Amino acid sequence: MMKDLAQTIPHYAPSGRECALFTMAHTHGLPLLLKGPTGCGKTRFVEHMAATLGKPLFTVACHDDLSAADLIGRYLLKGGETVWVDGPLTRAVREGGICYLDEVIEARKDVTVVLHPLTDNRRTLMIDRTGEELVAPAGFMLVASYNPGYQNVLKRMKPSTRQRFLSVTFDFPKPDLELAVVVRESGLDAARVAPLVRLAGHIRALSGMDLEEGVSTRLLIYAATLMAGGMAIPQAIEAAIIEPLSDDADVQTALRDLVATVYG
Repeated sequence: MMKDLAQTIPHYAPSGRECALFTMAHTHGLPLLLKGPTGCGKTRFVEHMAATLGKPLFTVACHDDLSAADLIGRYLLKGGETVWVDGPLTRAVREGGICYLDEVIEARKDVTVVLHPLTDNRRTLMIDRTGEELVAPAGFMLVASYNPGYQNVLKRMKPSTRQRFLSVTFDFPKPDLELAVVVRESGLDAARVAPLVRLAGHIRALSGMDLEEGVSTRLLIYAATLMAGGMAIPQAIEAAIIEPLSDDADVQTALRDLVATVYG
Protein backbone atom coordinates (compact mmCIF):
# COMPACT_ATOMS: atom_id res chain seq x y z
CA MET A 1 0.00 0.00 0.00
CA MET A 2 2.79 2.43 0.83
CA LYS A 3 4.42 1.80 -2.52
CA ASP A 4 1.15 2.41 -4.37
CA LEU A 5 0.61 5.65 -2.44
CA ALA A 6 4.12 6.89 -3.27
CA GLN A 7 3.51 6.23 -6.95
CA THR A 8 0.41 8.46 -6.91
CA ILE A 9 2.19 11.45 -5.34
CA PRO A 10 3.74 13.84 -7.89
CA HIS A 11 7.47 14.07 -7.33
CA TYR A 12 8.76 17.26 -5.75
CA ALA A 13 12.30 17.89 -4.48
CA PRO A 14 12.22 20.33 -1.53
CA SER A 15 14.75 23.15 -1.52
CA GLY A 16 13.99 24.32 2.02
CA ARG A 17 11.29 23.97 4.65
CA GLU A 18 8.37 24.76 2.33
CA CYS A 19 6.78 21.32 2.83
CA ALA A 20 6.73 21.75 6.61
CA LEU A 21 5.25 25.23 6.23
CA PHE A 22 2.49 23.96 3.93
CA THR A 23 1.63 21.14 6.34
CA MET A 24 1.51 23.53 9.29
CA ALA A 25 -0.64 26.00 7.36
CA HIS A 26 -3.06 23.23 6.41
CA THR A 27 -3.25 21.94 9.97
CA HIS A 28 -4.19 25.38 11.29
CA GLY A 29 -6.41 26.46 8.41
CA LEU A 30 -4.14 29.26 7.27
CA PRO A 31 -3.97 30.52 3.65
CA LEU A 32 -0.63 30.34 1.86
CA LEU A 33 0.84 32.56 -0.86
CA LEU A 34 3.60 31.24 -3.13
CA LYS A 35 5.83 33.85 -4.78
CA GLY A 36 8.32 33.08 -7.53
CA PRO A 37 9.21 33.07 -11.23
CA THR A 38 7.46 31.06 -13.90
CA GLY A 39 8.38 27.39 -14.13
CA CYS A 40 10.21 27.12 -10.79
CA GLY A 41 7.94 24.39 -9.37
CA LYS A 42 5.13 26.20 -7.53
CA THR A 43 2.31 24.22 -9.14
CA ARG A 44 4.13 20.90 -8.79
CA PHE A 45 4.71 21.73 -5.12
CA VAL A 46 0.99 22.25 -4.51
CA GLU A 47 0.12 19.04 -6.39
CA HIS A 48 2.69 17.14 -4.32
CA MET A 49 1.41 18.51 -1.01
CA ALA A 50 -2.26 17.92 -1.83
CA ALA A 51 -1.51 14.30 -2.72
CA THR A 52 0.68 13.86 0.35
CA LEU A 53 -2.09 15.15 2.60
CA GLY A 54 -4.71 13.13 0.75
CA LYS A 55 -6.79 16.19 -0.07
CA PRO A 56 -8.75 16.90 -3.28
CA LEU A 57 -7.11 19.70 -5.27
CA PHE A 58 -9.01 22.30 -7.28
CA THR A 59 -6.62 24.29 -9.46
CA VAL A 60 -7.68 27.52 -11.17
CA ALA A 61 -5.45 29.17 -13.79
CA CYS A 62 -6.31 32.82 -13.26
CA HIS A 63 -6.64 35.20 -16.19
CA ASP A 64 -7.94 38.66 -17.07
CA ASP A 65 -11.54 37.53 -17.52
CA LEU A 66 -11.73 35.30 -14.44
CA SER A 67 -14.57 36.59 -12.27
CA ALA A 68 -15.92 35.77 -8.85
CA ALA A 69 -18.77 33.85 -10.52
CA ASP A 70 -16.23 31.59 -12.24
CA LEU A 71 -14.93 30.61 -8.79
CA ILE A 72 -18.21 30.45 -6.90
CA GLY A 73 -20.57 29.02 -9.52
CA ARG A 74 -23.58 30.01 -11.59
CA TYR A 75 -26.99 28.87 -12.79
CA LEU A 76 -26.85 26.89 -16.04
CA LEU A 77 -29.45 25.36 -18.32
CA LYS A 78 -29.38 21.56 -18.19
CA GLY A 79 -32.05 19.43 -19.83
CA GLY A 80 -34.42 22.35 -20.08
CA GLU A 81 -34.01 23.23 -16.39
CA THR A 82 -32.01 25.93 -14.67
CA VAL A 83 -29.68 24.34 -12.14
CA TRP A 84 -26.98 25.70 -9.87
CA VAL A 85 -23.44 24.46 -10.62
CA ASP A 86 -20.70 25.00 -8.03
CA GLY A 87 -17.45 26.60 -9.15
CA PRO A 88 -14.04 25.21 -8.08
CA LEU A 89 -13.75 27.40 -4.99
CA THR A 90 -17.20 26.40 -3.74
CA ARG A 91 -16.46 22.73 -4.39
CA ALA A 92 -13.21 22.99 -2.44
CA VAL A 93 -15.03 24.56 0.51
CA ARG A 94 -17.85 22.00 0.46
CA GLU A 95 -15.44 19.05 0.17
CA GLY A 96 -12.80 20.35 2.56
CA GLY A 97 -10.21 20.38 -0.21
CA ILE A 98 -7.40 22.65 -1.35
CA CYS A 99 -8.16 25.45 -3.81
CA TYR A 100 -5.10 26.68 -5.69
CA LEU A 101 -5.35 30.01 -7.53
CA ASP A 102 -2.41 30.13 -9.93
CA GLU A 103 -1.27 33.69 -10.81
CA VAL A 104 -4.02 35.17 -8.68
CA ILE A 105 -3.26 38.81 -9.55
CA GLU A 106 -4.32 38.12 -13.13
CA ALA A 107 -7.94 37.68 -12.00
CA ARG A 108 -10.51 40.47 -11.90
CA LYS A 109 -10.76 42.64 -8.80
CA ASP A 110 -14.08 41.17 -7.67
CA VAL A 111 -12.25 37.90 -6.94
CA THR A 112 -10.41 39.58 -4.06
CA VAL A 113 -13.72 40.49 -2.41
CA VAL A 114 -14.69 36.81 -2.40
CA LEU A 115 -11.35 35.67 -0.97
CA HIS A 116 -11.14 38.03 1.99
CA PRO A 117 -13.76 36.28 4.19
CA LEU A 118 -12.00 32.96 3.50
CA THR A 119 -8.61 34.30 4.58
CA ASP A 120 -9.45 35.56 8.04
CA ASN A 121 -11.07 34.15 11.16
CA ARG A 122 -14.49 33.96 9.45
CA ARG A 123 -13.43 31.34 6.89
CA THR A 124 -16.74 31.80 5.09
CA LEU A 125 -17.88 31.87 1.49
CA MET A 126 -21.01 33.82 0.65
CA ILE A 127 -23.01 32.61 -2.36
CA ASP A 128 -25.30 35.53 -3.12
CA ARG A 129 -27.19 33.75 -5.90
CA THR A 130 -28.37 30.93 -3.62
CA GLY A 131 -28.34 32.78 -0.31
CA GLU A 132 -25.91 30.28 1.20
CA GLU A 133 -23.10 31.14 3.56
CA LEU A 134 -20.65 28.26 3.67
CA VAL A 135 -18.27 27.85 6.59
CA ALA A 136 -15.04 26.21 5.49
CA PRO A 137 -14.38 22.91 7.30
CA ALA A 138 -11.08 22.15 8.98
CA GLY A 139 -9.59 20.47 5.89
CA PHE A 140 -10.13 23.41 3.54
CA MET A 141 -7.07 25.42 2.50
CA LEU A 142 -6.65 28.35 0.13
CA VAL A 143 -3.36 28.57 -1.75
CA ALA A 144 -2.49 31.30 -4.25
CA SER A 145 0.58 32.09 -6.31
CA TYR A 146 1.93 34.97 -8.31
CA ASN A 147 5.07 36.14 -10.00
CA PRO A 148 6.37 39.36 -8.37
CA GLY A 149 8.54 40.03 -11.44
CA TYR A 150 5.45 40.56 -13.60
CA GLN A 151 3.73 43.04 -11.31
CA ASN A 152 2.93 46.46 -12.68
CA VAL A 153 0.94 49.51 -11.61
CA LEU A 154 -2.36 48.04 -12.83
CA LYS A 155 -1.80 44.51 -11.52
CA ARG A 156 -0.25 44.53 -8.11
CA MET A 157 -1.37 42.60 -5.07
CA LYS A 158 -2.64 45.03 -2.45
CA PRO A 159 -1.00 44.89 0.99
CA SER A 160 -4.45 44.36 2.50
CA THR A 161 -4.71 41.12 0.52
CA ARG A 162 -1.09 40.00 0.75
CA GLN A 163 -1.07 40.32 4.53
CA ARG A 164 -3.94 37.84 4.84
CA PHE A 165 -1.62 35.01 3.72
CA LEU A 166 1.38 33.20 5.03
CA SER A 167 3.99 33.55 2.32
CA VAL A 168 6.99 31.72 0.95
CA THR A 169 9.32 32.66 -1.89
CA PHE A 170 10.32 30.13 -4.53
CA ASP A 171 13.33 30.40 -6.80
CA PHE A 172 15.03 28.17 -9.31
CA PRO A 173 16.69 25.13 -7.67
CA LYS A 174 20.39 25.02 -6.92
CA PRO A 175 22.38 23.38 -9.74
CA ASP A 176 22.74 19.94 -8.17
CA LEU A 177 19.06 19.78 -7.26
CA GLU A 178 17.99 21.13 -10.65
CA LEU A 179 20.14 18.52 -12.40
CA ALA A 180 18.47 15.73 -10.41
CA VAL A 181 15.00 17.11 -11.19
CA VAL A 182 15.66 17.40 -14.94
CA VAL A 183 17.17 13.90 -15.07
CA ARG A 184 14.16 12.42 -13.29
CA GLU A 185 11.54 14.27 -15.35
CA SER A 186 13.13 13.88 -18.78
CA GLY A 187 14.93 10.53 -18.62
CA LEU A 188 18.09 12.09 -20.05
CA ASP A 189 21.31 10.98 -18.37
CA ALA A 190 23.07 13.31 -15.94
CA ALA A 191 26.13 13.81 -18.12
CA ARG A 192 23.97 15.32 -20.88
CA VAL A 193 21.78 17.30 -18.51
CA ALA A 194 24.73 18.97 -16.76
CA PRO A 195 25.52 21.37 -19.68
CA LEU A 196 21.84 22.38 -19.81
CA VAL A 197 21.93 23.30 -16.13
CA ARG A 198 25.16 25.27 -16.64
CA LEU A 199 23.56 27.06 -19.57
CA ALA A 200 20.57 27.97 -17.41
CA GLY A 201 22.87 29.42 -14.77
CA HIS A 202 24.62 31.61 -17.34
CA ILE A 203 21.33 32.86 -18.80
CA ARG A 204 19.94 33.70 -15.36
CA ALA A 205 23.12 35.64 -14.55
CA LEU A 206 22.85 37.81 -17.64
CA SER A 207 22.19 41.51 -17.13
CA GLY A 208 21.38 44.21 -19.64
CA MET A 209 19.58 41.77 -21.93
CA ASP A 210 15.91 42.11 -22.83
CA LEU A 211 14.80 39.09 -20.83
CA GLU A 212 11.96 39.37 -18.32
CA GLU A 213 13.12 36.19 -16.61
CA GLY A 214 15.80 33.56 -16.84
CA VAL A 215 15.16 30.15 -18.31
CA SER A 216 12.81 28.07 -16.16
CA THR A 217 13.40 24.55 -14.90
CA ARG A 218 10.33 23.58 -16.92
CA LEU A 219 12.04 24.65 -20.16
CA LEU A 220 15.16 22.69 -19.23
CA ILE A 221 12.98 19.61 -18.82
CA TYR A 222 11.43 20.27 -22.24
CA ALA A 223 14.87 20.56 -23.86
CA ALA A 224 16.14 17.42 -22.13
CA THR A 225 13.01 15.51 -23.13
CA LEU A 226 13.57 16.40 -26.78
CA MET A 227 17.20 15.35 -26.52
CA ALA A 228 16.24 12.08 -24.84
CA GLY A 229 13.87 11.49 -27.73
CA GLY A 230 16.73 11.77 -30.23
CA MET A 231 16.60 15.43 -31.27
CA ALA A 232 19.97 17.09 -31.87
CA ILE A 233 21.17 19.43 -29.13
CA PRO A 234 21.02 22.68 -31.19
CA GLN A 235 17.48 22.00 -32.37
CA ALA A 236 16.27 21.00 -28.90
CA ILE A 237 17.74 24.12 -27.28
CA GLU A 238 16.40 26.34 -30.05
CA ALA A 239 12.85 25.03 -29.65
CA ALA A 240 12.76 24.71 -25.87
CA ILE A 241 14.92 27.59 -24.65
CA ILE A 242 15.88 30.25 -27.20
CA GLU A 243 12.54 30.70 -28.96
CA PRO A 244 10.42 30.66 -25.76
CA LEU A 245 12.68 33.18 -24.00
CA SER A 246 12.58 35.99 -26.55
CA ASP A 247 11.28 37.13 -29.93
CA ASP A 248 14.06 39.69 -30.28
CA ALA A 249 16.54 38.66 -32.98
CA ASP A 250 19.52 40.26 -31.20
CA VAL A 251 18.68 38.54 -27.94
CA GLN A 252 18.28 35.21 -29.70
CA THR A 253 21.68 35.66 -31.35
CA ALA A 254 23.28 36.40 -27.98
CA LEU A 255 21.66 33.30 -26.51
CA ARG A 256 22.94 31.14 -29.36
CA ASP A 257 26.44 32.51 -28.76
CA LEU A 258 26.10 31.53 -25.11
CA VAL A 259 24.98 28.04 -26.10
CA ALA A 260 28.02 27.74 -28.37
CA THR A 261 30.26 28.74 -25.47
CA VAL A 262 28.76 26.14 -23.10
CA TYR A 263 28.72 23.36 -25.66
CA GLY A 264 31.84 24.52 -27.50
